[in-house]
Amino acid sequence: MRTGKAILVAAILWAASFAAIAATPIDINTADAEAFARVMKGVGPAKAAAIIEYRTQHGPFTSVEDLLQVRGIGDKTLTDNRDKISVSQSQ
Repeated sequence: MRTGKAILVAAILWAASFAAIAATPIDINTADAEAFARVMKGVGPAKAAAIIEYRTQHGPFTSVEDLLQVRGIGDKTLTDNRDKISVSQSQ
């Protein structure tokens, strides 16, 4: 019975640490397309690629609102993801 409890506790701790990592906002200046698609609601591979392409062509984002300049990213997408993204200030 102790082994079962130990496994349960380990599983709970693993899940909690994963949730904490998942809750950490991604930096829109350093994230790759896979991270955008994985973390952001309403962003799949095509929109993720568009974010990367925009960043490559125009340089680093200065605010999360700059994502609105990316084709396919609108107010709803930004609102739905504001807590999941951040922008580094040292670019």
